[in-house]
Amino acid sequence: MTTPDAQFGEGGWNQLLQRAREGDPDAFCALAQAHEHRLFQQAVALCRNPATAEDLAAETLIESWKSIGRFDGSCRFSTWLYAILLHRFQKHTRKLRSRPVPLSTLPVGEATARATLLERVPDAQPLSSDALAQAETDARLRDAVEALPEKHRQVVLLRFFEDAALPQIATVLGLSVGTVKSRLHHALTKLRKMKSIVNLWNPSGDT
Repeated sequence: MTTPDAQFGEGGWNQLLQRAREGDPDAFCALAQAHEHRLFQQAVALCRNPATAEDLAAETLIESWKSIGRFDGSCRFSTWLYAILLHRFQKHTRKLRSRPVPLSTLPVGEATARATLLERVPDAQPLSSDALAQAETDARLRDAVEALPEKHRQVVLLRFFEDAALPQIATVLGLSVGTVKSRLHHALTKLRKMKSIVNLWNPSGDT
């Protein structure tokens, strides 16, 4: 799966990163704009609340700008951003657990959440039948991933949406490689058992 890191080509991307590390705000803005939509989708997958996800994505970009000088290139920039996002999400979760939760912060219903997401999508030309089929497949897979337990969502997002290697995932999550492998195995097993995406794994429809 193509990540935003490839948008500018390897040479252009490295130049942007170098300029950002040196404190160039324009270079960092270019990096942020290339990742902001994907970062928002990842935040939604983590917290399942579009309003909270927007705040988490914004906080992630602010924190990444403050610490861009420490990015050493040992992983994808998008993987590094996800690690920051995960840290912000965990901090947000700890805050919620330490105080009563106002009704206004409870997760919105599925219909409302989908409507909020659709409002963020710009108008586009009618899609071809193939594009529509792919969009439907992507939506079903995304919904299935969002339905996984948090610890399983994390490894799936990093492995298949960020193309992170197992050692990188282990570093980001603070786990052993063996634990990452185990969680990934259980996550894929759960996905294969979901009726909503069975045909993605087995086109014949047999179970």
